[in-house]
Amino acid sequence: MTENMVLLGEIPRYFDFEGKEAIGTVERNGEESDDFVIDDTALAYRSPNGLVIIVGCAHSGICNIVEYAKQVCGDERIIDIIGGFHLQNPSKEQMEQTVEYMKGLRLPIMHPCHCTDFSSKVALSRAASVQEVGVGLRLQYE
Repeated sequence: MTENMVLLGEIPRYFDFEGKEAIGTVERNGEESDDFVIDDTALAYRSPNGLVIIVGCAHSGICNIVEYAKQVCGDERIIDIIGGFHLQNPSKEQMEQTVEYMKGLRLPIMHPCHCTDFSSKVALSRAASVQEVGVGLRLQYE
C-alpha cells in the first residue's frame, strides 16, 4: 500500500483459542460449507514508535492478527489496536487467553469497538487502557 501502511493479506491461525467458529456458510461449486472467513485481513500502520493495528471485525482472531502483523512488519512493538475484536460473548478460555496475550504486548492503549461486548472491554482493560471509539475520533501517532 505505502511505506508506512501495510495490508496484511490472509491471516494465519496461530492460536487454537480463537478463529474457530464459523461465521455463517459459503457456497462453492454448488456445495455449502461453514465459513471461517479465511480471507480475513487487517492493516498495520508503521509509526516511529511501533505498530498500530487496524482491524475490521477480527474474524480470524485479534491475537492471530497482531501476531501476523508483527511478523510481516518485522516489529514487535505494538502501540495501539483499533477496531472490532470479535469478542461477543467469548468463551471463558478465549477471553482469558486473549487478555494474557494482550498483557504480553505491554500496550499503552487499545481501542476496541464494534463486535466487542462491554464485558470483554472490561476484561481487556486488565491488559491496557481501553479507550472509547466514536465518530470524529482523531488519533495521531508520532
